[in-house]
Amino acid sequence: MILGLLGAVALGSAVLMLLMREPMRVALALITTMIMLGGIYGLLGVHFIAAFQVLIYVGAVMVFMVYVIMLLEVREAPGNARYSRWLVPGVIAFAMLVGVLGIGVSRSSAGTLPALGATVFSLTQFSTAFLSQYWLAFELTSVFLVAAIVAALAVIKVSRRANG
Repeated sequence: MILGLLGAVALGSAVLMLLMREPMRVALALITTMIMLGGIYGLLGVHFIAAFQVLIYVGAVMVFMVYVIMLLEVREAPGNARYSRWLVPGVIAFAMLVGVLGIGVSRSSAGTLPALGATVFSLTQFSTAFLSQYWLAFELTSVFLVAAIVAALAVIKVSRRANG
């Protein structure tokens, strides 16, 4: 019951991200989706991933994105369209994804989905893999995020200078 409710709210807020045009409201819908996913992970028994979802994605990345949206002062013009231009392609891609997943589930050899918790999650295995294989990608991602913010600020400064 609770899992279905969390899934429905996550799906609803994901749809709202396609429908809304104001960047701050889209960011809030994304935050809602990520929090609901954290709840789903928690109910499925992978509490470590649930904590990472909430602490890192919601607590750090989304706060950073909201800060940038506020810093750039993105304002909506009064004559703009109500819905995003990505609404129709997003709905088509969603329908294709649901169709492919449905075909994949119906053609699976066992006919059922794998049992939840079939593999044991170990914090030691995760830490070893993260620190030995993925640390460089993690650090490069943070550098790229900072570079993207600097580039966005430079573009805004240039466009403000051009507009007077």
